[in-house]
Amino acid sequence: MPTASPASPRVLVVMPAWNEEESVGATVRSLRAAQPGIDVLVVDDGSSDGTAAEAARAGAIVCPLPFNLGVGGAMRAGYRYAVQHGYDVVAQVDADGQHDGAYLPELIAALDSADVVVGARFAGRGDYQVGFVRGLAMRLLAAVLSRLAGTRLTDVTSGFRVINRRALHIFATHYPAEYLGDTVESLVIALRTGCTVRQVPVEMRPRAGGRASQTPVRAAIYLARAVIALGLALVRRWPTTLEHPPKEHV
Repeated sequence: MPTASPASPRVLVVMPAWNEEESVGATVRSLRAAQPGIDVLVVDDGSSDGTAAEAARAGAIVCPLPFNLGVGGAMRAGYRYAVQHGYDVVAQVDADGQHDGAYLPELIAALDSADVVVGARFAGRGDYQVGFVRGLAMRLLAAVLSRLAGTRLTDVTSGFRVINRRALHIFATHYPAEYLGDTVESLVIALRTGCTVRQVPVEMRPRAGGRASQTPVRAAIYLARAVIALGLALVRRWPTTLEHPPKEHV
């Protein structure tokens, strides 16, 4: 159950994790040390290693999925858990240790003027580097979504973000499961349903465990998929407002 006091927003960190045994425990402990008043839900996305056990050992609530759904499916399960248990704010944090929990208060404070706040790597903090092709895709996506949002967004594929209750009820029902949908399409959904999106500059850390899988070929595939994902997100029809909140069950 939420541990925040009644006067404070109830905050849940949802951490999707697939075969992150090497890093998830340290990531959970780091979050709990930096922000002791929040709860951490690790959604074990059908892992074949000890991810669930390591997360539980570190003090997280664990939601095991029977098979791999991808980040979008794992996050939708997390959002439904948050609705069921009455949380006011939900943060998405990666299990590989790249997202620094010390930034969470700053991201949460920005919800005073937004429904979705993205922790942005390319907004003046740190020196996060990506390859040319992947960077090109990110800039293209950011340019289109900035126009849609009416504000400058530099890192629309960032998985480090927080949302309020308004966005939570939308995402618990409509959060996309497709590749890149959990980042790009989810922002389109938020904007099309009347939510306000803004960003806060953050510095991200190297992976705490495992290894990245980027190669020139995969970067090219990423670019193609990113363009397709954005195109599909823009042509799909979404309600201008959420007429009915989702049923509160996971």
